[in-house]
Amino acid sequence: MKVLVTGGTGFVGKEVLRELCAASHHIRLLVRDRTTPAAREVISRYATEVREGDILEPATLPPALQGVDAVIHLVGIIAETGRQTFENVHTRGTQNLIAAAQIFGLKRFVHMSALGTRQNASSRYHQTKWAAEQAVSRSAMDWTIFRPSVIYGPGDQFVNLFARMAESSPFLPVMGDGHARLQPVAVEDVGRCFAGALTEPRSIRESFDVGGPDMLTMPQILQTILTVTGRKRPIVHVPMGVAKALALFFENYYRLVARGIPPLNRDQLLMLQEDNVGDCQWTAEMFGLRHISFAKGIARFLKGEIPTAADL
Repeated sequence: MKVLVTGGTGFVGKEVLRELCAASHHIRLLVRDRTTPAAREVISRYATEVREGDILEPATLPPALQGVDAVIHLVGIIAETGRQTFENVHTRGTQNLIAAAQIFGLKRFVHMSALGTRQNASSRYHQTKWAAEQAVSRSAMDWTIFRPSVIYGPGDQFVNLFARMAESSPFLPVMGDGHARLQPVAVEDVGRCFAGALTEPRSIRESFDVGGPDMLTMPQILQTILTVTGRKRPIVHVPMGVAKALALFFENYYRLVARGIPPLNRDQLLMLQEDNVGDCQWTAEMFGLRHISFAKGIARFLKGEIPTAADL
């Protein structure tokens, strides 16, 4: 099957490409600039076809879609910068891609959403992801939607971030009371879902929660990282009022001065105050996921441990 992948140069995208390659699919990659280091890496590793284009520029999309059998749409952001806003990237970009795909009568469309996405969500991230889901589900295509919880693995900006902080910081911060639960999922499980959906007819016109076997609060996640890395640091709760002031400062500083992506924003704080868990058993059964615990999963790349059959 010839598959167009958007967002293939990102953390999750590289794992999806690996799974597609292992399943002998022919990959075509949509990138804004083929000369970036990330693009050159995946092009070299997976011998992909490349089409330069931008989901925010509809006229650039038809050349990428012509002749493909399916689309895997992974593009997403967790913070805004310039024209890369939640509304543009998540909603308008998805609408543009759907419209272009339907010009060619494309039928198969596999879409990356997020756990917690729903109507009347509190965060703009989830609101725009919901609007994108609605555009997908209202299309005439054979769609599948995946909603992962927080995704971890080699090269992530979640577990690795806190592991690096624990090397030098005297404490690890938790924003607010830290009571909300997350369901961390290994990136290879997410990749397996996307690749598997292409040949799984039961997944057509269905949405799937994707999460690991453990439901953990942020303090529990941080303590697991400390335990696995053999470090001891106090876990300090930052009052939400202070956290909001910090987030506002970072947003303005990175917008006006640093010209980059802030390490914390107010939208993320909204999401950290609510559970991000789901019913993932059906997903695991359909796509043959063999979850291991969060602790054993992160030990594989933080300590280089290889899980045994008993760990699975």
